[in-house]
Amino acid sequence: MSSLTPETLSELEKQSIELPSWAFGNSGTRFKVFGTAGTPRDPFEKIADAAEVNRLTALAPSVALHIPWDLVDDFGALRRHAEDLGVSLGTINSNTFQDDDYKFGALTHEDPRIRQKAIDHHFECIDVMDATGSRDLKIWLAEGSNYPGQADLRGRQDRLHESLQKIYDRLTGEQRLVLEYKFFEPAFYHTDVPDWGTSYAQVAALGDRAMVCLDTGHHAPGTNIEFIVMQLMRLGKLGSFDFNSRFYADDDLIVGAADPFQLFRILFEVIRGGALNNPDVAFMLDQCHNVENKIAGQIRSVLNVQEMTARALSVDTDALRAAQVSGDVLGANAVFMDAFYTDVRPALADWRESRGLPRDPMAAFAASGYQEKIEADRVGGQQAGWGA
Repeated sequence: MSSLTPETLSELEKQSIELPSWAFGNSGTRFKVFGTAGTPRDPFEKIADAAEVNRLTALAPSVALHIPWDLVDDFGALRRHAEDLGVSLGTINSNTFQDDDYKFGALTHEDPRIRQKAIDHHFECIDVMDATGSRDLKIWLAEGSNYPGQADLRGRQDRLHESLQKIYDRLTGEQRLVLEYKFFEPAFYHTDVPDWGTSYAQVAALGDRAMVCLDTGHHAPGTNIEFIVMQLMRLGKLGSFDFNSRFYADDDLIVGAADPFQLFRILFEVIRGGALNNPDVAFMLDQCHNVENKIAGQIRSVLNVQEMTARALSVDTDALRAAQVSGDVLGANAVFMDAFYTDVRPALADWRESRGLPRDPMAAFAASGYQEKIEADRVGGQQAGWGA
């Protein structure tokens, strides 16, 4: 059992992880969406579920929205609803992948009418940001081609820049554009924003308030994600994380489920680069809970991030650096592995209890009766996006 230093506890107390509204709705694979009892019927109920995660963990004070999945008549009312429950509205995510017009692209489409339609959708998202007080507009594009020769690769990059520039120019104040990348799917021959380098090249051409979003599930097997984290921080262009976990492709599993050591390594580089609790780098989950309880899945996720952050903060950086400088390969690795293998869970439970939080938020949720109440109260809920 480990003890956590006051410095570590101070950093953990400031940690916040944004929850995705869509994680609380029905979702699934491309073959089947499984419905679950108690699923939210509207964005207000999604916010309530997210607030329950924050109540039990004090780790999730904001909720990301997805447009049009989370469209409401009065975003001011949604914002007040969130604040009444102790959370705020965060990142606004656009959607240009569920409209027939976007079959061959949205911001990259050959037809200027369709490109403008996609741009106008992002203008609508910026209007939502104005109403919610959100800082970040996150863009993920399901655009590319399936066959060699199908598309003009260079022309699509040029059109993407022109479209993003128009969207970026609409931002005001501290608002930011954050461009996510994904190496494949749904396009299989080429994807318009397949990697961090393409995302970086596009946002660097826009301006200081354009950043890269790194989704931990959007990489080829074997990719050294922590190297990418380091490089984007070094370049000053890491705007946000989408945390999830993958075994094969974009599996959207609970963060840390497939490879907790990878999560540890990523968080070590976050700390090394000064991004932990840095408001310029947003931490968010992007997961789909297809077979597990959705609220409990989100609780488990933020606790996994907290635990691996505590372990990464326990690395003896002086000893690590001394071993690195002296060329002590095994010594440096031992310092790293000692921190990873440290069981911080009992110390974290004690610390939560000292702050008036449940020692075990998962058990506290199971005993709270919240799930039983929403299952009794909510009939016909499906709010997610994929299954809506």
